[in-house]
Formats: sequence, C-alpha cells, structure tokens
Amino acid sequence: MRIQKISVLTLVAVAAGLSLTACDKGSDSSSAPVGSSSSTSNHSGSSDSSGSQSQAGPAKSESAVGVGTNVTNKAGSGAAPGTAHAPANACRTANLGFTTSGGMAEGELIVNLKNTGAATCTLHGFPGVDLKGRTGTISAARSKLAAHDVSVAPGQETRFTLHYPPNNTGGSGVTFTSLVVTPPNETHAHTIAQAINIPASQSGPAVSVDPVGAGK
Repeated sequence: MRIQKISVLTLVAVAAGLSLTACDKGSDSSSAPVGSSSSTSNHSGSSDSSGSQSQAGPAKSESAVGVGTNVTNKAGSGAAPGTAHAPANACRTANLGFTTSGGMAEGELIVNLKNTGAATCTLHGFPGVDLKGRTGTISAARSKLAAHDVSVAPGQETRFTLHYPPNNTGGSGVTFTSLVVTPPNETHAHTIAQAINIPASQSGPAVSVDPVGAGK
C-alpha cells in the first residue's frame, strides 16, 4: 500500500512538471509574436522614412522646373518678336504722332510716325497693324524686308508702308475703317481713322507691313 501511494504521488508530480513546462513554452511562443511585431513596426518606420525621402524628390524636381520656366520667360521678355533688339532709347507711343498718306502705287498706304518728344528716339523692327471694321479684324503679316535702326530727332518723322489688295472686282468688297498701330518694341497701340477696301473673297496677296524706315 505504501509503494502504491508513492507511485501516485510521483505521477502527480510528473504531471505538474509537464504542465509547468507547457506553460513556459506557451509564454515563449507568445513572446515571439511580440518580438516579431516590434520588428515589423521598425520596418514600417523605415518605410515611412524612405517615403518622406521620395516625397522630397518631387519637390526638388518642381523647383528645377520652376527655375527653368523662369529662365525661359526671362529670355522671351526681351525684344519684340521678329526684331533683332530693343533700342535703349526706343520711341514710345505716347511720344509719337500718327498720320497717313497715299503710297507710290495702288494698294499701298504710308503711315508716318513723328517724334513729338523732347529727345531723339530710335525705332527698330516691324510695327503691329490691325485693320478693324464692322465685319471684324485682320492683322497685317510681316514682309521679308530687313529691319534697321531708325533714329528720329524731335520734330522729325519716319514711316512704314502697309500693303493690301485693292478692290478692283466691281463688288462692294470689305471695308475697314480704322488701323490699330503698335510701334516696334511697344505694347501700347494708337488707333488711326482710315478707310481701306479689299476684295470680299481674297485670293491675291495678303495684307502685309514693312519694317519702319524701309524704302526710305
């Protein structure tokens, strides 16, 4: 009987030991995911850091594009299109008087520019000329003549020629009643009352303008 009691106690002790061992193993395995989770958290922190670096990358690109755009705009803000340069003492619209006279041939109009300022000024290039009427507006194209500097002393004048197809069709044609003239290297225009009649269906040469001082 004593031997049997000892055996039972021994079995109980062994069972308890196995249970404790199982508990220890369970706590070890549960600690493993915690460690793994901590590692994942660190990895995700590294991703965030790399993400912030990738966000910084586009910011630099936009800055570079902005600089390139500024350089392009600056380069384009020099002389007016089609002119070689803008003179330092360029004539301004406010200091010019505008009149018109007949040209050397049919379909030509001379536009005279008089320096009404107190100092000599310079014109270089093609003026902008728009013909306006009740039916709309057309812009004169530039001729192939070369532009040169033209210095105009106070009280003196220079000129340019406007070419247009005269209306010899016998029909009423299209009539423009004013010219809007913008001197070279200027942004302010001056309107001149001037009637010009061209064919309704234009198949000949277009309206064109010479540079200031050409043919002088």
